[in-house]
Amino acid sequence: MTNARYLLASASIGTLLFAASAAHAQTSTAAPAADTAESEIVVTGIRGSLREAIDAKRDLSVIADVVTAEDVGKFPDKNVAEALQRVPGIVVNREFGEGERVSLRGTAPNLTKTLLNGHSVATADWFILDQVASTRSFNYLTLPAEIIGRLEVYKSPQADVEEGGVGGTINVITRNPLDLDPLTLSASAQAAYSDLSGKVDPQVSGLISWKNADETFGVLVGAIYQKRRTRRDGLEIFGYRSFPVGGGQSALVPTLIGSTMFEQNRERYGANVGIQFRPSDELEINITGLYSRFNADNFNQNYIAWGEQALAGGGTISNAVVRDGVAVSGNIASATGGTTGFGVVYDAIDRQAVAKTVSADFDLTYRPTDSLSVHFKAGWTKANGDTSNENFIEFAGPGAFSYDLTSGRPEVSFSNPNPLNPLGIRPDFARIQSVTNDDEEKYFYLDLEKEVEWGPLTALKFGVKYTDHDRVAERFATNGGVFTPGLRCNGVACTSADFATGSGMPGDFLDNIAAPGTLTDYWRVDPAKLRAIYGASTSPSNDRFLVPGNTYSINEKAWGGYGLAKFGGEGWRGNVGVRVITTDQTSEGYIIGGANPEFTNPFGGFTPSTAKRSYTDILPSANLSVDLSPQVVLRFAAGKTVTRPDFVDITPGVDLNGTLLTGRGGDPNLDPYRANQYDLSIEWYPDRETIVALAAFYKDIQSYIVNTTSTEVLPGVFVPGSQPAGCVAAGGGNPNLFNCPYQINRRSNGDGGRNQGFEFQVSRPIWGGFGAVVNYTYSDAKANNGDPIPGNSKHSLNLTGYYENDLISARVSYNYRSKFFIDIDRAAPLNQAALSSLDASVSVNITDNIALTADAINLTNEEIVQYSGTRDRPRAIYDNGRQFYVGARLKF
Repeated sequence: MTNARYLLASASIGTLLFAASAAHAQTSTAAPAADTAESEIVVTGIRGSLREAIDAKRDLSVIADVVTAEDVGKFPDKNVAEALQRVPGIVVNREFGEGERVSLRGTAPNLTKTLLNGHSVATADWFILDQVASTRSFNYLTLPAEIIGRLEVYKSPQADVEEGGVGGTINVITRNPLDLDPLTLSASAQAAYSDLSGKVDPQVSGLISWKNADETFGVLVGAIYQKRRTRRDGLEIFGYRSFPVGGGQSALVPTLIGSTMFEQNRERYGANVGIQFRPSDELEINITGLYSRFNADNFNQNYIAWGEQALAGGGTISNAVVRDGVAVSGNIASATGGTTGFGVVYDAIDRQAVAKTVSADFDLTYRPTDSLSVHFKAGWTKANGDTSNENFIEFAGPGAFSYDLTSGRPEVSFSNPNPLNPLGIRPDFARIQSVTNDDEEKYFYLDLEKEVEWGPLTALKFGVKYTDHDRVAERFATNGGVFTPGLRCNGVACTSADFATGSGMPGDFLDNIAAPGTLTDYWRVDPAKLRAIYGASTSPSNDRFLVPGNTYSINEKAWGGYGLAKFGGEGWRGNVGVRVITTDQTSEGYIIGGANPEFTNPFGGFTPSTAKRSYTDILPSANLSVDLSPQVVLRFAAGKTVTRPDFVDITPGVDLNGTLLTGRGGDPNLDPYRANQYDLSIEWYPDRETIVALAAFYKDIQSYIVNTTSTEVLPGVFVPGSQPAGCVAAGGGNPNLFNCPYQINRRSNGDGGRNQGFEFQVSRPIWGGFGAVVNYTYSDAKANNGDPIPGNSKHSLNLTGYYENDLISARVSYNYRSKFFIDIDRAAPLNQAALSSLDASVSVNITDNIALTADAINLTNEEIVQYSGTRDRPRAIYDNGRQFYVGARLKF
């Protein structure tokens, strides 16, 4: 019923806009897009930016959408992902309150290619789990919205566009000084307020652009600084495991149930530079540079009911209520009635994290004749995603508790220990670790385009490319089993009280997502005390060793080229071409064990492994546009696309979780995602400020990369604590080394599948300064083997209403995406429920040059809900709160 209401609303608004169109066309001075008589009329603000985007969309040779710079500035968007979510077919996820990645047309984020001024830009992540995952998915937190001139979203392939996007390609274009006024100055300053953290922080940006009187030379410099202290409250269940629950019955019991608070100091700053030299009509040189740094230090606390360890260690479960195979409530006690063993665990994690992106490009266009153009581009881009230090402390002890999941919001009540008393549990596991992830690429392009007049053929274009890409990941950690006894406080072994703040959780902790029985208060760890105690530790307790399963390097050298023919005539135009790319791949890492291990650490023996391979992709494409009338354009496109596997998926090693006996492994011989795709679009432009468009797409995925989970007995694996069930001692004198049966999720090439759907969009001024932008996307994705497709929301909807006059410019935007599958996590599916957000922005023009601004994000305070396969197995509920911004914008 919910989806039906959204579709009905979309159809109703579309009907309203269609009805308003005729009246507007009669009274507006705007002519159809094909008529250039109105070009002298200047329309600015929201309507002007939408007109510019509509004009750009109509002129493109591929099926695509465009967002312009001013359009971005009128939204409450703090990075490019937030701006892109307004585009048909694009959705984002705000797991930490801000969009970081985009999914295009129902595909996973790693199938969307991101370009900066026409070429790939290096990417890196700030969150340690994403750093370990090492995907190709671009993290837009490193691209503030203020740097862009416009965004082009390519939905159909074209031979002269960089390969790599089965879902599509997004080209982020920065501003050029020769396109602006002789001297352009702009600046903005805002105060940002996050209602969960209760903090107010600064956000400032500025741009200066200059060009000489002859308009042959120009320089542009932009800079940004943003700070925001955030808090995220959460309820988490880490998975389910089968246990006997009485009467000869077994059921899935939640392994760990926690109440968590994540705090972060977000600080983003950067700059972009553009130098443009155009001494003549024949020669143009552009030199551009970008630097962006995202500081992301964070602190996470989670007080957890440890049902799995209690039951696996001889504890009991009573009064269990089983629903659809899940013990949704019951009483759990660790051994000896909750007085021995483990039944509670408390994690506190302090991280120093950062993500950085740098790029530099040299771009030259030379036109020796009126019909010949030569284009050369070369550059370098690098990104670092580092958790330079993670201080991890885990307290544990016996426990007895009751739990209840029936409301969908976990409720836990401890009878032992008292969560407010730190002495109820003891330091049990401690670790210092670091994770680094470096992404770097060097490249050059050479393109030639020759205009011709051979019948319908209008131009021939050829190009060659070479890229050299490196991804290097390293992880170092201390041995938690050794480190814990070495923790000393005032010369004696530390107790839990040595880490405590002396106060409980904030008074509003979990207020928006808790049920009446949810654990909402417990003693807190002081991060300053944690850092001081760890900083005073000495060797050998704090000695770090290489973690081989998360240490690897990937090198990809791609070389090839393309040929493209452009053609057209009266009322039609198109192109056909082919792109040929050869990829030489080298994967280096470590495998566990081996007859003669060359590398050892406290976790056992490891052997270096190197794998090399080469593969070639031939990617034909065709695009055709036909003007059915001066206002109606019909487009058709077909082509073959490819996306290389995630870096972590082509490593030789295995990343293991010794507590849960699960892991994830790679395969250097994994083939890329490949797809044949077909697109059809019909677009109506009744005037220059209106578009009504319907686009259908079909992607025949030839080789989905899928999850394959199997049991693997791995030799000599370190498992903290007592010997787990099913494991046997590995020998060799280390009592913590066991050969254990792990549930390993390995990525493999599946049989393929398909992704099909349609997009509908309307953008239209209505009356008296009011207007609307509406788009809806339906995406139906299926794998031939029945696996769910990561990132695919069947329904997504964007509704924007705006009002604008000489004094006020205001927008309200609603975004919705239906439920979707995230990935396999801890050997089980991880899904997310439908997600929506209501955002708003308003600016008041004090003068022609100064405007006061106010923005709000997530006005309805929507929560994020995750589950494992079915809503009867909840996994997490997160509350990121609302964000508010007030300030001023200046432009001269």
